Amino acid sequence: MSQSTAANRYAKALFQLAQEHNLLNEVTEDLREVKIAFGENGNLFQLLDSPKIETDKKKEMLSELFASVQPIIVNALKLLVDKKRIHEVVSVIDAFVAQANDAQGVADAVVFSTRTLAEEEKQRISTAFAQKVGKNALHITNEIDASLLGGIRVQIGNQIYDNSVATKLAGLKRELIG
Repeated sequence: MSQSTAANRYAKALFQLAQEHNLLNEVTEDLREVKIAFGENGNLFQLLDSPKIETDKKKEMLSELFASVQPIIVNALKLLVDKKRIHEVVSVIDAFVAQANDAQGVADAVVFSTRTLAEEEKQRISTAFAQKVGKNALHITNEIDASLLGGIRVQIGNQIYDNSVATKLAGLKRELIG
């Protein structure tokens, strides 16, 4: 996903602020939740971008909606509203998370499985696959995919490691049919 220069600048400023206050982990986790909130509520963008609602009212809504996250995040969201860049909030979050991951030697990974993975399983997968991509650890998001039949498929960036039963069966089928 390409990001605007402005989104990268906001992310860099937020990243530096989080580092200065020793809140990098907390801010990263809170931003992941903020991204989910914006992703699940498409009307939130429209509301915060609407010229019919006063800027002060928008900021008040942000303070109420995100009262449980780090104050520097709420201030950053208010700044995006002030600068009429709230539509770039997801790009800012993505750029921030990428910078935080690089600084911490972490990568984001999506693990597809037929059932929800236990924390112990996620940890084992993180340890095994982090070494393959030259990172210290992986931040794992687990997605359920019944079509796998069994096993897992791990996606780290643009790399995919597929150890699913469905893929093994497809390979066997190709081998038998020729």
